[in-house]
Parts: sequence; C-alpha cells; structure tokens
Amino acid sequence: MKLSPILRAAFFLIVPTFPLAAQQDYLHFPAKEGPGQGKKVVLLAGDEEYRSEEALPMLAKILSQRHGFDCTVLFSAEPDGTIKPGGGELLTHPEALDSADAIVMSLRFRHWGDDAMRRFEAAFLRGVPIVALRTSTHAFSFKADSPWARYSYNAKAPWAGGFGRQVLGETWVAHHGKHKVEGARGIVVPGAESDPLLRGVGGVFAESDVYTARPPADARVLMLGEVTATLDPASPAVEGPKNEPRQPVVWTREYPNEAGKVNRIFTTTMGAASDLDHEGLRRLVVNAVYWGLGLEIPAQADVEFVDPFSPSFFSFGGERKGGMVADHALGKALPPPPPK
Repeated sequence: MKLSPILRAAFFLIVPTFPLAAQQDYLHFPAKEGPGQGKKVVLLAGDEEYRSEEALPMLAKILSQRHGFDCTVLFSAEPDGTIKPGGGELLTHPEALDSADAIVMSLRFRHWGDDAMRRFEAAFLRGVPIVALRTSTHAFSFKADSPWARYSYNAKAPWAGGFGRQVLGETWVAHHGKHKVEGARGIVVPGAESDPLLRGVGGVFAESDVYTARPPADARVLMLGEVTATLDPASPAVEGPKNEPRQPVVWTREYPNEAGKVNRIFTTTMGAASDLDHEGLRRLVVNAVYWGLGLEIPAQADVEFVDPFSPSFFSFGGERKGGMVADHALGKALPPPPPK
C-alpha cells in the first residue's frame, strides 16, 4: 500500500522517538513439552569463582528443553548485558522472582539493593522451594546497619549464620579438602539409597573440594563427601582425618518460614560449573527441582546438554573476559577454555 505524503511525514516524525532496543541482561527459556509444564523456575547466577554464569544457563536449557519448565536466568551483569561476577550489588530483572514457582541459586556474598531483596524475600515467604548450589551457603553479605543484615553469612542471633545457616542448613565454615587439589566423591548415606532424589543419579564427583558442614538435626543428609587425592574421579580417597568423618555434601530439609509457609530446601556444597560437567550431579540437581515442586521424579532424568558445554575451571578472576549474557542464549555455546 502506497502511503500519502502526510502519512509518510508522520511516520518519520514518530519513528525517531522510539527507544533503541535494550541489551539482553537476563535469559528466558520458554518451556517445551514435559512434566514441568506450567511451572516457572528462576535461576540466580552470581559468584566470583565457581562460574555460575556458565552453569546456570546450561541447567536452564536442560530444564526447559528436556523437562518442560519455563526458566529464567538472572545474572550479576551490567544493564548492557556485560557479565560482572564481582558485582555483588547486581541482579538483573528481579521482577522474575515475583512469579517464581522454584528458585535455583548459585550465589556468593551478594548485597543486592532493596528492590531485589524485597522480591527475593517475598518469594521465600511464599514458600517457594529452593535448590542451593555450592557457595549459596554464604549467598549474602550485608553491612551490619543494612535492613537485610540478618541474611548475611556472618549474621548474629537471632538469625545466626544468616540465610545460609537458618534456611539452607549451613553457612560458610571452611574448606575441608585442599582447594583446587583434592576433589569430592559423593558417598550415599546408608539408608538413603532408595530416596527418590537419587533416582538414576549413580556416581557423583566434584572438582570443587569438600566444605566443612554441620547441617541441623532436621536435615536429611543424602550424601557425604569423600575427599579424593586429586581432581581425577578415579583418584583414591585421602587417608586420615579429612575422611574421618566425611562431611555432608547433599541434604534436604523442610523449613517453616515466618509467614507460615514451608519451603522445601535442597542444598549441595558441590556445584561449580566444572562439577556439573559430570552427569550424576546434573541429574541430582534436576531431580531436586522436581522434588521441590512436588512432582514425580523420573526414573532416569534426561540431562544431556542442549548446547555444547565447555565449563571454565573455577578461580577468582577466571570469568570469560568481556562475556555477555547473550553469549549463553539457546543455540549458543562458549568455546572450550584454555587448559588448566
């Protein structure tokens, strides 16, 4: 259809007033068919060392494309989409938390602003299930005069140990294994072999070392961490006190929160991006999402990568320089990192 001169003039007057498209600072993966249809999972990536910015998009692709969950990944990133793992104040698109049915978190020492914290707390008080990976035991670090200080990993009574200790079951204590030298082999606790969360899981190994952990009495410990001599899954166990006794590395609990709701909590001190290169741990995390939402856990959950996954080894400052949120979109894959 040919526009009249008046309409053409109006078009060119209007078009320049439209804002430029915003850069992508979070990822949304719409659900394909699957048991998770109708459930929204929000994944929170924000740590300086263990490459959550690589791990959580990978998990979101599996959950959305292979299991039917609607997944949104939020990042520690600038508004232009530049990933900034050390930006503890940053969380993109926290509005997604308002409709979350479940949260998967891989956070360390975050100190978000009031808006993000209000949304996170509201989701928590709604009773959403939480799947917490690795450094999420010490997810938050606020100044003592912050209104959110009780969430801090080092908070004092009445929330001693903060969100980590009180809700997830432990806060930061110490490295139990030798960091970057000794690995962690998951050993199923006697009596937990038939737990639905362990369906199809098989062996679990993590390159990240075992943390010291003492979950509360109401926690159900599913796996203990056997400290291994090297980061090779076939390496032998270290002899001596590091494995006498072994430390809990996977547990669950049901936490009655102050709003009268109960949060299903799954916590593992494993969960570096390179840990999740191992199929058993990926399946355990996927099973945890099903469990948290009260869904039947598959006999053998499909955890095949959707896009190629070449995780960076964990280290401070080890992020892909200049990395963008859009680099992790569906159909995209990062090139293999340099050798360790």
